[in-house]
Amino acid sequence: MTRRFLGRSTVSVPAFIFGGNVFGWTVDEAMSFRLLDALLDAGYNAVDTADVYSTWVAGHQGGESEMIIGHWLKTRKCRDQVVIATKVGKPMGAGGKGLSPAWIKSAVEASLGRLRTDYIDLYYAHEDDPSVPLAETLGAFADLMTQGKVRAIGASNYTAPRLTEALETSARLGLPRYECLQPLYNLMDRAVFEDALGPLCQAKALGVAPFYALAAGFLTGKYRSEADLAGRARAARVRGYLDKRGFAVLAALDAAAARLAATPAQVALSWLMAQPAVSAPIASATSVEQLDDLIAAAGLSLDAETLAELNAASA
Repeated sequence: MTRRFLGRSTVSVPAFIFGGNVFGWTVDEAMSFRLLDALLDAGYNAVDTADVYSTWVAGHQGGESEMIIGHWLKTRKCRDQVVIATKVGKPMGAGGKGLSPAWIKSAVEASLGRLRTDYIDLYYAHEDDPSVPLAETLGAFADLMTQGKVRAIGASNYTAPRLTEALETSARLGLPRYECLQPLYNLMDRAVFEDALGPLCQAKALGVAPFYALAAGFLTGKYRSEADLAGRARAARVRGYLDKRGFAVLAALDAAAARLAATPAQVALSWLMAQPAVSAPIASATSVEQLDDLIAAAGLSLDAETLAELNAASA
């Protein structure tokens, strides 16, 4: 299986990264274990999570996803076989947030404890914190890397100007740099990434691991009307895609899927994998059957005509 290194780091990932935001939210621990077992058995050993998953669920404080992953790692005794990415910075249920050195130091220990590991492969700043000087944030991450608690660092939800400033700060002060960007990028959300972030990541040789690779499930084709959103956990986000452009993208996906004997989800994920700036997209599944769909996308190759049709429909 082809793997890609993230930026200049020693962290490598397969064709797609499993999104662990579903653990403890839309799937319980038993199904989470089944998904993780199937993922590892298929050779896709990268899992993305965050300390804040899943504070949006009533009664949750954050850390629920990390705890499930940690329990699985301990039970299966497979830590050295798995690439774990997690994040710090968004508000936790207990009140902590941001990218101050003090909070990063506290948050990483909490994440390590929940994950039942002594190191994190890729540690993201989950969102920019302009209240803290970049030198202080990057210095805190440098300390974690020196201590062996973090292998590489990344940035999520950063604008191009702030990512540029962070990279310049690292270079100027001799600090570790963000080696991977985690942006919103998929067939329905293209403009912001393709305008400046994508070219910046290519110019600076940064890895790119887009989240919402399937546009919160819209690109699977299962949401085609308001009626399809009833009772769905991601309804609020998907509703914004139900417009003329969204239906055009679904039509293009349907046509390509029929021609290639594939599914719309496989085509949408394969399109993202084909983008030159992308290292590995992040996608979630709530059943083993859905996971098999994602895995099949890695073996799907889109021809130039299909890519052009998808580009035109989603422009």
